[in-house]
Amino acid sequence: MNATQQPIRFAGGELGEHRHACAFFRNPDEEYQVLLPFIKEGILRGEKAFHIVDPALRADHLQRLQEAGIDTTGVEQTGQLEVRRWEEMYLRGGHFDQDAMLGRIEEALQGGMAQGYALTRLVAHMEWALEDRQGVNDLVEYEARLNYCLPKYDAPVICTYDSAKFGTGTVLDVLRAHPMVVIGGILQRNPFFVPPDEFLKQLRERASYSSASGEERAGQALTQGEAIALAREDTE
Repeated sequence: MNATQQPIRFAGGELGEHRHACAFFRNPDEEYQVLLPFIKEGILRGEKAFHIVDPALRADHLQRLQEAGIDTTGVEQTGQLEVRRWEEMYLRGGHFDQDAMLGRIEEALQGGMAQGYALTRLVAHMEWALEDRQGVNDLVEYEARLNYCLPKYDAPVICTYDSAKFGTGTVLDVLRAHPMVVIGGILQRNPFFVPPDEFLKQLRERASYSSASGEERAGQALTQGEAIALAREDTE
């Protein structure tokens, strides 16, 4: 990591060595209250902003940035801001291919550097994984594998999740795949994080069991509320 780089403030904290974060929000207003200062800070510093959003919400996303004082037309024209739809990234070709997507993330980060930006701040809305599309069940494995490529860059990568839409099992696995987490609008080191080698091994072992036994184990897991409460207690 570049020692001369300015601190990156996000959700009441700073992103240091670990910059892959999952952020859980209950509604869009809560989400943007946290995201907008982070996005605006990067724009003002002359850093690249790369966002991946629901195509139905792209206009709303740009409007929220505009209302926060960001000249969206200007920064899109210069290339400082790129707002991509899910179909352009995660669901290209109508399905999710985790290998191809890992390559696209690296292309985005390398592309920012090639354009002359010292840093790219990447924000991705993750509800694409709720679509009825081939490959979306690879979400968690993809998130875990991101931890292999992201340390090569200084870029903060924020994966946002609507906590009301994802099931408990998915939420717990998403937590295990991110070294940092935002819960209740506050950034914290994630006590549930499992390094990718170990976590991918666990996923492979889990896949070897029958779907029935998998459902039984999921029922015995912590509820989402219990997991979030425990995460808060662990960091107090």
